[in-house]
Amino acid sequence: MGGDAGSHHVTDDQNNYGIGFDLGGTILKCVAVDQRGTVLHQAHFATLDGGLASSPCQNPPWAEKVCELLESVEQRMNARAAWVGVAAPGLASADHRSIAHMPGRLEGLEGLDWTRLLERDNPVLVLNDAHAALLGECWRGAGRGLRNAILLTLGTGVGGAILCEGQLLRGQIGRAGHVGHITLNPRGLPDVTGMPGSLEDLIGECSIRQRTGGRFRTTRELIQAHLEGNLVATEMWLHAVYSLACALGSLINVMDPEAIILGGGIAQSGDALFEPLRQYLAEVEWRPGGQTVRLIPAQLGEFAGALGAARYALENVGLGG
Repeated sequence: MGGDAGSHHVTDDQNNYGIGFDLGGTILKCVAVDQRGTVLHQAHFATLDGGLASSPCQNPPWAEKVCELLESVEQRMNARAAWVGVAAPGLASADHRSIAHMPGRLEGLEGLDWTRLLERDNPVLVLNDAHAALLGECWRGAGRGLRNAILLTLGTGVGGAILCEGQLLRGQIGRAGHVGHITLNPRGLPDVTGMPGSLEDLIGECSIRQRTGGRFRTTRELIQAHLEGNLVATEMWLHAVYSLACALGSLINVMDPEAIILGGGIAQSGDALFEPLRQYLAEVEWRPGGQTVRLIPAQLGEFAGALGAARYALENVGLGG
């Protein structure tokens, strides 16, 4: 699997452009952008997460794929990228040169120096994929103009990121924004972080078989059955949505955002999610003086993280933007 996801006309500014990568467990996304965020080229390919390299001296297959894609894009642009950023799952290191902690996936990612791997003069800056998605949406998508916002990516898991007074909230070790791992049921089973009854386990694709008693393999199947009038599916789906509403209401009380942006595959289910979610929020959200928090769908789709990675690198390698 893999291939070009589309490209755009190259502007006169093509000699001053950057590249953003978003490294997922299955799909590698890439964008080339100018300093205004205009997309000059975009592509996606299979990540090829085949585990460890066959030799300690070799890079894992997905790392070699990134190198190949960088070379391909620069040949297409007929110029070397002025800045490069990478979004990846896990916690970025304090200097943003690598991912410091990502257990269980993408063997070889932890501690990988991307500047050395990609043979760059300027540092290749790395950040968490959900953090990058928020930066991308605030640059070119649903979050433009916001200063206080929360983003959730609803997919296999539940990722998150927080914009506070116009700045990405990173926290002491980069853990901030992992809202999928807040608890909604202290008596529930522990999730991958050890948190019992987490939001991720109540709505994420990772738990769909378990929480539906094996009736459904995917959230899409569950929603389709709900829309077709299956009462058991409706009860299961609306329980998940109500759990999400309670989580969002709790986050609103803590962060007081202007808006909450919802992205990821589950958020693409449209009214099947947003209509009951807005109804449940009307029940649980604290609204002093009638003030409500906007709930808006993400706009950038699968390339939000790659755009955010490019933006972060642009802002932090002395090129402005």
